[in-house]
Amino acid sequence: MELLTKTLFVCLALTLTNGGPLRPHDATADDAALPDRCSGIEFDAITPDEKGNTFFFKGSHLWKGYHGEAQLTRESFTELDDSHHIGHVDAAFRMHSSENLGNHDHIYFFLDDKVFSYYNHTLEGGYPKEIQEDFPGVPTHLDAAVECPKGECMADSVLFFKGHDVHIYDITTRTVKTKTWSHLPVCTSALRWLEHYYCFHGTNFTRFNPVSGEVSGAYPKDARHYFMKCTDFGHGGDYEVPKCSEVKIDAISIDDGGKNYLFSGSMYVRLDMRKNGLHAFPITRSWKEVTHGVDAVFAYDNKMYIIKDDHVYIYKTAAHYMLIEGYPKTLKEELGIEGHVDATFLCPNTHTVYVFQGRNMRSVDLTATPRAVLEDLPLPFSDMDSAMCSNEGIYLFKGSQYYLYESPMILAMGRMAPQPQPVTNALLGCQD
Repeated sequence: MELLTKTLFVCLALTLTNGGPLRPHDATADDAALPDRCSGIEFDAITPDEKGNTFFFKGSHLWKGYHGEAQLTRESFTELDDSHHIGHVDAAFRMHSSENLGNHDHIYFFLDDKVFSYYNHTLEGGYPKEIQEDFPGVPTHLDAAVECPKGECMADSVLFFKGHDVHIYDITTRTVKTKTWSHLPVCTSALRWLEHYYCFHGTNFTRFNPVSGEVSGAYPKDARHYFMKCTDFGHGGDYEVPKCSEVKIDAISIDDGGKNYLFSGSMYVRLDMRKNGLHAFPITRSWKEVTHGVDAVFAYDNKMYIIKDDHVYIYKTAAHYMLIEGYPKTLKEELGIEGHVDATFLCPNTHTVYVFQGRNMRSVDLTATPRAVLEDLPLPFSDMDSAMCSNEGIYLFKGSQYYLYESPMILAMGRMAPQPQPVTNALLGCQD
């Protein structure tokens, strides 16, 4: 009864605010009516912006990020309120278009039969438009929407939800295919996060496959445990982004698909997804056989090599990191090396992995059978934590500092260590 009374009070307040002539703005009244998402809210829409900030919408309010108080939507997206005075958003998504970069990363809002396009929180010229003008074949008064890039869907697409019907819009061909997913709850909002898809309904969410709609796992789950920070809620996966001065990396590597992983302790982070916020996961989530952290990691020939103690685990990257039959094997069997490994790196489009052990760097030709050490070179330092080779050069990490070399040859010829540089937010997403 108390919840019903509060709901009626909020609805009455909104009606009075939007129903008559405009009056001087009363900030005190707005603060008193601020909704609390931790009390249990069914969101109208959820979307990240071009900077990776995730916005949760409810009525005339929104939340920026996963914690903090609500604010009025008009404070961030003025024209939504100016144009309609309707005080809500039906659906929203961030465009992913690899072929039309002019629209890539724009936020699209859907209100009744209209669509708004924003970039950098500024309404694009010519908007709002009729939904049919921008998205022919897509119905009005939508429930939810979410982008689906090529590779996760058959083509760069947008999934529009209305009831149990899902209208799959191909961005390139501007055509729509409609499916009915009656097994999925009616989504009032949807979100793509870290390459997974979530349907929000009531205070819960359900993860689904964007192609088939299939639901795997124990769902629904309460969103307050995962997508916001609330007292008495949580799933034990809270991750505080460390200060750059406190960073300790066990391994760092980029696989052949461009996924950039940082390993620390029993957890890993996707650095290439930092735009959507850094979030740590247990290593066993993706590599279930690796139960006690890692010593070194490198990627080669669509495979991920994980070294722990004196064993090598090799996973196929194209099959959700499926362990290859017969592994793990010993370091001696796989790489012709014995002893503890501190770090490894392999440069793009090459076949030689460099292995750090104490004050030595050993190179191994991965095309050879059997594999064996080609060169054993002394180093001007010892006990590296991790290493990575990219187009910018070779990064050698030790604690919260790193050394940068232009090439393996320059590293091998060096007799004195260069000046170490501090790890920064731009490099690893830590707190400066």
